Amino acid sequence: MQYRKLGKTGMKVSVIGVGTWQFGGEWGHDYTQSEVDRILHKAKDLGINFIDTAECYGDHLSESFIGDYLSRDNREDWVVATKFGHHFHSHMNRTNQYGAPEVLKQLDDSLRALKTEYIDLYQFHSGDDEAFNNDALWTMLDKQKEAGKIRHIGLSLNKSNSMHQTTNAADIGASVIQVVYNRLDRGPEQDVFPSCTQQNLGVLARVPLASGLLSGKYKPGTSFADNDVRHRHEQQFIDDRLQQAEHIRQSEVPEGVSLAEWALAWCLRHDAVTSVIPGCKNEAQVEANARAARLVSADHPQLWQN
Repeated sequence: MQYRKLGKTGMKVSVIGVGTWQFGGEWGHDYTQSEVDRILHKAKDLGINFIDTAECYGDHLSESFIGDYLSRDNREDWVVATKFGHHFHSHMNRTNQYGAPEVLKQLDDSLRALKTEYIDLYQFHSGDDEAFNNDALWTMLDKQKEAGKIRHIGLSLNKSNSMHQTTNAADIGASVIQVVYNRLDRGPEQDVFPSCTQQNLGVLARVPLASGLLSGKYKPGTSFADNDVRHRHEQQFIDDRLQQAEHIRQSEVPEGVSLAEWALAWCLRHDAVTSVIPGCKNEAQVEANARAARLVSADHPQLWQN
């Protein structure tokens, strides 16, 4: 495993993290504690030290699974990131809650669920610019940092890649940007990444496998179950993306390298990116994700021709 400094936080995180939306039950499988334990134990064995979760992956359900594991492990070995701003009601049914009092309650609920006294990275979860422009929110969170409940603040941008939020990150005390970035979604390269580099902001690339469409497991015509979050996309969109993925596999991925490993390493080849946070449904996927780290420093210029 390789490690990089997460911007101005100074925290060293593994270049491969563990994304945990799946633990909330919205990716076609309801997890048990023993399954989560095996995934996180395998991640630790492979040198992964970064976990990303959120308040609305289930009603703090993902956090609770992680917290149970952490309560039986060494908390100091992990960098734990979670998010705020959404209230979970049911499968894919959330409402926004970015007011200072509501977020303070979410923070305390997350601390209880995670069974920890502090959160390493607390992230504004896909809010719009109106929700971001709230001095009371950032004042409250700054006080929580002073109280030791939070170590660092981050911004998890929605798909609009708000430059207003990115350029004003330092003003509200944020030191990390999380953004959708993968070989099929390169939007952050134009404006977000240069700004992050200029401000010394850590960058977390979420959805690095394009929701599994860059995993190499699916072919055009694949459909997803009703309880899988990918079911919300039109079939034509899925097919088009899978056709793009197959073209990339044939034209860009060197022989002997899997599409999934290459796609993760492709994100990390950008100087601005600190870590990628792919989801993983089982131990085998954790291992496959971790193998991508070996490609990052590999002397294979053809890996990054695009």
